[in-house]
Amino acid sequence: METRWSALTPDARNLTPLYLQLARNLADAIHCGVWSAGEALPSERTLSDAIGVSRITARKAIALLVEQGLIRRARGAGSFITPRVEDPLSRLVGFTKKMEQRGFKPDSVWLERDVRAATRDEIVHLGLSPGAAVASLRRLRRADGIVMAVEHSTLPASIVPDPSAIDASLYGFLEQRGMAITRALQHFRAVNASSEIASLMDVEPRTALLVITRIGYSSDQRAIELTDTYCRNDYYDFVAELRC
Repeated sequence: METRWSALTPDARNLTPLYLQLARNLADAIHCGVWSAGEALPSERTLSDAIGVSRITARKAIALLVEQGLIRRARGAGSFITPRVEDPLSRLVGFTKKMEQRGFKPDSVWLERDVRAATRDEIVHLGLSPGAAVASLRRLRRADGIVMAVEHSTLPASIVPDPSAIDASLYGFLEQRGMAITRALQHFRAVNASSEIASLMDVEPRTALLVITRIGYSSDQRAIELTDTYCRNDYYDFVAELRC
């Protein structure tokens, strides 16, 4: 078995279930380009034998990633990495600083700031133990009074124990606590606005929007931020510079 597969081995000392660890490790590897779109995965038996887990663990991990859209199953052919179109941006800048740099006056309208139990997706993406608590932050992001985006962020409650302490800038708050986001993985997809999102943005239901899902990492490579941002496509342009 290749080194890239054996590196996925879960940590038996970690309280997080093995299948969640395996799913998270494999998802991180897919996002980092360790596997190519369309590449076939080994069978559950081969994978379980190579990294020392049960076939049930391997099956549950793969099933979770199928549910999340990272892996697809083809009847009689096996499991494959789902082709994904990603447009990573070259700089990691928070909304507040980005709008200020462009000469706009940014502000936020808070819709939710509380602490609750983490969902399964949040447990996987943030590497949390089952039953862990997260700070849930939902707000309208505005520039010069215009709603540019609807943003929902979750972070471990150990890092943000009091969400009400966050003012304008989440990234500024994290920097003050010595937990700055130093890198992030961003994934882009097109959606149609739900009735709720459309109402918040003052657009027609089913208007085309761009959703950015971002996983932010601290300097010690811990995933500490999971954010979904619904962006108005008539206000946002995303540009990536490519080099040979």
